[in-house]
Order: sequence, then C-alpha cells, then structure tokens
Amino acid sequence: MGSALFILLLLLAGGASSDPDDEACLTHLYSALEDPTRSLKNWSANTFATACDGAVPPPQGATCNNGRIYRLSLSNLSLKGTLTPFISKCTNLQTLDLSSNSLTGEIPPELKDLANLAVLNLAGNRFSGQIPASLYLCAYLNVIDLHSNQLTGPIPQQLGLLVRLSTFDVSYNKLSGMIPPSIGNRSGNLPRFNASSFQGNKGLYGYPLEPYKSRGLSVMAIVLIGLGSGLLSLIVSFTVVSEQKMAAIEEGKISQLMPDY
Repeated sequence: MGSALFILLLLLAGGASSDPDDEACLTHLYSALEDPTRSLKNWSANTFATACDGAVPPPQGATCNNGRIYRLSLSNLSLKGTLTPFISKCTNLQTLDLSSNSLTGEIPPELKDLANLAVLNLAGNRFSGQIPASLYLCAYLNVIDLHSNQLTGPIPQQLGLLVRLSTFDVSYNKLSGMIPPSIGNRSGNLPRFNASSFQGNKGLYGYPLEPYKSRGLSVMAIVLIGLGSGLLSLIVSFTVVSEQKMAAIEEGKISQLMPDY
C-alpha cells in the first residue's frame, strides 16, 4: 500500500506543470520581445511549461507563489519589441517591471484584467499612444511609473479613482491637456504628487505645475497685451476721428474764403 502511494506521488510530481494561463502569458510575451543581448537565458517553451512547478527554477525575472507567477521583473536588459496584450493571462501578477529597456508600441488596455496588480513600472522605454484609462480597474495599483516614454494625449481622470495609488510618475513624455484635479490636487488622506511627477510634458498644465503658458507668455502677460492692444486701438481711432474733424473744419474755412463765380 505504501509503495503504491509513493509511486502515485511520483507520477503526480512528474506530471506537474505551470498554470496554463501563465504558460500562455510567458509564451506570448517572449514572442513579442526582442532580446539582442540574450539576457533571457532560460526562457524557453520547456521553462514556460514548468514555470512554477518547483522542479526547476522559473524563467529569469519571474517569481512564483502558490504555483502562480506573481512578479515579473525584467528591468535594464536592453529588451526591444512590444508588450503583448496576452500579459493579461498572468492573472495573479502583482508586480510588472519592464523599466529601462527599449520597448515600443502602446500600453495594452488589457492590463485592466490584472486584478491583483499593485506595481506597474514601464519607465525608461519608448512606449507611445495614450495612457489606458482602463487602468483604474486595477483597484490595487499602488505604483504607476511611466516616466521617460513617448506617451501622448491627456492623463485619464479615471486614474483618480485609484485610492491606493501612492506613487505616480508620468514625467518626460508628450502628454497634453489639464492635469485632472483627482490626480494633481488630491484631497483628504490620499497621497499627493508634486510637480516632479508631471514635469517634462510641454503641453501639460494645471496644478501642481506652473500656470499654463502660451508661446512663452504667462496668462497675465497675455491679458496685459490684450488690454494694451485695445487701448492702442482706442487711441488710434480717436486720433483718426479728430483728424477727420479738423480736416472738415479746415475745409469749411477754405470754402468760406473761396469767391463765388
């Protein structure tokens, strides 16, 4: 009886494999990435299939907990390529750190399906497009670091719904529009973010940045210029009318001096 149980345990251990969603997540991620320096040394179909079974070490940068991948840290590895939407298959992921690489393309809105995500660090890449508003569905997000990319468009006001958010950095992108007060001027006990979180975006304005500037001119300067232009127009108009009246008077005097024929 004891030997039969031992054999059964061996069979079960030998047939152990990673979660199929995690396997699909890693497979698609590896396909979307370019690894010119071959930093991902043990990334292969074999390691994906046994990623968290405990028999072999998980793929580099992956950390397992209770048979699932809960952390992916692949920073500063000279990686290129894109971030696949299939990253959402790693449904137990709590930390996603792909910072300081050369990744391009858009940030996939499918990240919203990572219900347990607490840390999102995509800083120091070349991501473009807009910040997905759907990130607000990741209710446990504590860190959003997207600085030094090429992101455009406005900051989604929905991100203000992330009450756990304590670190937010979108500096040095190409963002534009007004900083939502729900992010830039948080109230109550919510953590606040200073100007360094938003600097380096020429089209971005609103608190806590300096007042909006247009072509290097402050709002006050624009107002003063407008008032000055209006006053100048009034002076010119008054001068023209006065000159016309004087001309008419002079013309009348001349007409009186002219003899009748």
